[in-house]
Amino acid sequence: MLIHPKDNVEIHLENGHKYAVRDIKSGENVIKYGFPIGTATAEIKRGEHVHTHNLKTNLGNVQDYSYHPLVFPKKDSPKNIPHFNGYLRNNGSVGIRNDVWIINTVGCVNKIAQQLAEKSGSMFFPHPFGCSQLGGDHQLTQKILKGLVNHPNAGGVLVLGLGCENNNLRAFQHVLGEYDPNRVKFLNAQDTEDEITEGLRLITQLKQYAAQFTRTRLPISHLSVGLKCGGSDGFSGITANPLVGRFSDRLIRLGGSTVLTEVPEMFGAETLLMDRCQNRETFEKTVLLINQFKDYFLRHGQVIYENPSPGNKDGGITTLEEKSLGCVQKGGQAPVVDVLGYGETVTKTGLNLLDGPGNDMVAVTNLTAAGAHMILFTTGRGTPLGAPVPTIKISSNTQLAARKANWIDFDAGRLLHTADTAALDEEFFEGIVQTASGRQTKNEQNGYREISIFKDGVIL
Repeated sequence: MLIHPKDNVEIHLENGHKYAVRDIKSGENVIKYGFPIGTATAEIKRGEHVHTHNLKTNLGNVQDYSYHPLVFPKKDSPKNIPHFNGYLRNNGSVGIRNDVWIINTVGCVNKIAQQLAEKSGSMFFPHPFGCSQLGGDHQLTQKILKGLVNHPNAGGVLVLGLGCENNNLRAFQHVLGEYDPNRVKFLNAQDTEDEITEGLRLITQLKQYAAQFTRTRLPISHLSVGLKCGGSDGFSGITANPLVGRFSDRLIRLGGSTVLTEVPEMFGAETLLMDRCQNRETFEKTVLLINQFKDYFLRHGQVIYENPSPGNKDGGITTLEEKSLGCVQKGGQAPVVDVLGYGETVTKTGLNLLDGPGNDMVAVTNLTAAGAHMILFTTGRGTPLGAPVPTIKISSNTQLAARKANWIDFDAGRLLHTADTAALDEEFFEGIVQTASGRQTKNEQNGYREISIFKDGVIL
């Protein structure tokens, strides 16, 4: 399969790997998706396999960028807005689930949270942080936990502390700011003789509060959807990621929001996003987003291009540029309206860029804290990982969907064998609406919900 007329490699439909469509000289750019993905390190004959043995990255370090804004035609307002059945909260926000969440301020109470969750049917998300963190890590932990507490998918939240931690309840309440005391309850484990009995009492109150909310018909413009890929292969940029990109464009046209993260997986494709920034201010924020993350790599003595994992390489991806050009397709073609810091929450409708690493568990947590109601997670290798919010797994190839049917929600690999892209797009869109209305994803059915928080500093 030739993806773009300018390409000098094509994709083998059996294994997702690249093969030269003509002779390529040593030192010549290898072109895929219409863009360079690296330089040939040897003479490559037509039909030869192109991979790590004869292709290297072109990426460098921090660089200057110039703004070449694209002109987006003005689109008419859509006449028929799809609806879903969600929960309208007292503060005007909207959720697509109505669960009770236990958010612990510190890792020391993970097992107490687990016991409470098992006895009450609530959800808990263990993590090792909240104490002994120096530098900015302590603030990052608080920002992520604040985003989880405020998430509208939670009908009620028990904030569980120990009592002596740096992120104690008083300190965390200061960060949390205004909250509804009927929706958010607090418990210090050291302050009560029987923390399990007291925790269950508070959770009963939270369940009673959450029960007042029932599903109601709401326009899809209320949705905020996170975009993520993990365990990519050579088909990810051909099937699953473009599918998600078309959905993103459609949701944005309907007034909704999407959030694209994984900054290291923008390296090599960042100018495509920069040219789509709606104004110079957003462009400058995007430049800062990219270069600060490159600085992070360099501060730790790491090269910025060492990103494709062993699984990525087995699946046919050679360089970071190749991975990034496939990755950013999840963001479709819409203008970039905002750039968010790690742990910040979406405030603008449209396509948002979110600072953060590509690590799957850190990224899905980051997207959840940013307010994503659900996450569209494309994969070519397969993973059981789930976020606190519904996580729709989209396979890039049909073999994975068949082999791991207990993980995969949608088979985008069918796009390799059908010309009816529009029909599959519509099936996918309807599936999103059904998920927003309550249909459980595989991660929900399996009980796979996890978090991880970014760490860059010293722990005492």
